[in-house]
Amino acid sequence: MQTPISPADSFAEDAKPDAANEGVTEAASSAILPQPATGNPQPVTYTRGQLALRNGQDRDEIWVAYRGLVYDVSRSRLWKRGNHYEHWAGQDLTKELDHDAPHTPNVFDKFPVIGRLA
Repeated sequence: MQTPISPADSFAEDAKPDAANEGVTEAASSAILPQPATGNPQPVTYTRGQLALRNGQDRDEIWVAYRGLVYDVSRSRLWKRGNHYEHWAGQDLTKELDHDAPHTPNVFDKFPVIGRLA
């Protein structure tokens, strides 16, 4: 009878070095190989100043905050220039969107939450 493979064993199999990773330093390989989740990490908290730098102008990242959560909208074609209609990235958009957005808050469901707004 074959012993079932646990998810941890399966992960260990994926993490074995291969010819493509030969000569890669440990630090570089950690970026290549998947890393196991460690416990329940605390969400990252960003200040308004940190959020403001992710406006699509100062850096390539395009982030917005809504209802205390920070979303990465960099991959959205609607935010490519750092703005979406009259809304600008790098800001907390809660008041603006709750007041006059033509869509529901569920529009953010398709974007990754990367932290909380301080």
